[in-house]
Amino acid sequence: MAKLEEYIPIVGKPVIDELKLLGQKLQGKVIQNINSTAVGGGVAEILNRMIPLLKELEVDARWDVIKGGEQFFEVTKKFHNALHGKHEDIDRRDFDIFTETSQRNAAELNTYGDIVFVHDPQPVMLVNKRSGNKWVWRCHIDVSNPDQKVWKFLRDFVVKYDSAVFSAPSFTQELPIRQFLIAPSIDPLSDKNKEIPQQAIDSVMEKYKIPKDKPIITQISRFDRLKDPIGVIEAYKKVKKYVDCRLILAGGTATDDPEGMAVLDEVREKSKADADIHILLLPQNDIEVNALQRGSTVIIQKSLKEGFGLTVAEALWKGKPVVASNVGGIPLQIKNKYSGMLCYSVDGAAYAIKQLLNSPQYARKLGENGKEHIRNNFLLTRHIRDYMLLFLSLYHGEDIVYL
Repeated sequence: MAKLEEYIPIVGKPVIDELKLLGQKLQGKVIQNINSTAVGGGVAEILNRMIPLLKELEVDARWDVIKGGEQFFEVTKKFHNALHGKHEDIDRRDFDIFTETSQRNAAELNTYGDIVFVHDPQPVMLVNKRSGNKWVWRCHIDVSNPDQKVWKFLRDFVVKYDSAVFSAPSFTQELPIRQFLIAPSIDPLSDKNKEIPQQAIDSVMEKYKIPKDKPIITQISRFDRLKDPIGVIEAYKKVKKYVDCRLILAGGTATDDPEGMAVLDEVREKSKADADIHILLLPQNDIEVNALQRGSTVIIQKSLKEGFGLTVAEALWKGKPVVASNVGGIPLQIKNKYSGMLCYSVDGAAYAIKQLLNSPQYARKLGENGKEHIRNNFLLTRHIRDYMLLFLSLYHGEDIVYL
């Protein structure tokens, strides 16, 4: 784990000095983070990097994970899809399963923090235990157009929190509590994002038998229908009619996502006739993800819905030209035709990829602009600063706080 001083060459000394000052003001407060999984997905990834740095700032930050069986995670996956606007058959039994599991977690989990920081819908009902401490609900997903039955159910618990945090203005809902807008971030010094030698990139490509004889298009995401891996394959096939290229679809599955293996099977079936499509079920190996991104010519993120899309920030940080859907938090990261290319369809994605493959100088310039945009807005140090200001605001009345 990198130390704070190692971030100075990237973000500057004044940024680190400010973090130390804010950390002093939070001494004596216990910050308890609670989510549904320790592995897989952006929330776990951010917390894995953030907690040690907060501790170095002498902020007593901790992290607990709720328990949930197969039925519970099947229900929360339905909730996840429904909150993104997808139709799901959700009945009384689903709500009962969610409630019963939440009640068991409430009985077993000690909510000891001065500030209890609850991430996403899965642990939302824990707020029923609040007793004299501060509670914040952090929504990492896009709830701009949710299924109203699911949102109304969750909202009854969200309103019991002191504050709610969303990633983008369009994600917010009308609530009687204070709301904060805080975008997620990447850690530039993590194994997934740090500079690595060409030898390491070549080694990973060789391991997965991916020749470098053609341009490589890559999407790295969980195998999830909302990431539209089938749409990525269709876009690649349209590009391949004009530019001979390869496609990598790589990723894993989160422990709280029961659909992952079924989606992976669909993707394998769709791609089995094309030897230039490489489907990789990656272990939890961030160096390999790093190498695959750096070894690619164009990165794509063709999500149908997206909370923020940290894979976009990761690719931009590596100076790669990125084609991504204009959904969720992606347009916060990509200014179209300046720091990347936004698309709205399979045809649009294919057109943008072709343009980048045929114009390497333009692609390189987009990558350079994208990296600076991430440096200025979406690195972990900014994220930590925003969270610490949020925590401090909980103890300073009802004034509006701009982060």
